[in-house]
Amino acid sequence: MARAGGPTGQASEGLLLLTNDSEWAARVLAPSSHIAKTYHVQIAALADEPLLSALRAGVRDGNDFLRVENVRELRRGERNSWLEIVLKEGKNRQIRRMLEALGVEVLRLVRVAIGGLALGSLDKGKSRKLTAAEKSSVEQQNEKH
Repeated sequence: MARAGGPTGQASEGLLLLTNDSEWAARVLAPSSHIAKTYHVQIAALADEPLLSALRAGVRDGNDFLRVENVRELRRGERNSWLEIVLKEGKNRQIRRMLEALGVEVLRLVRVAIGGLALGSLDKGKSRKLTAAEKSSVEQQNEKH
């Protein structure tokens, strides 16, 4: 498990799983695994119920229909909000694509959890090994789907 860091703007940051077991990684990270992936997203707008409802209902982007599993506002400033977004599919750039389709700019995007694995207080650029229990927990979440 590692934490990636990036500048604000288009770079994403947060929890990464690093492994040399490509089959395990494919099972865990594939959209078809339906393992919840949780993100904290700073947007250049004040979140309101119509925006949150639109994310829950889903948007069409090209041939893809994209929707979130859950969304809530975490906090707001004068000109922006932080959202917590949970995805079960996690298609390529899904959150950015959805918000762009709704006319909302993403300022920061941080993956904070994959299933029961939480980023916690791991500093940017740092990593640690998963425990056997953590790896087993992720595998069990994948088997439920």
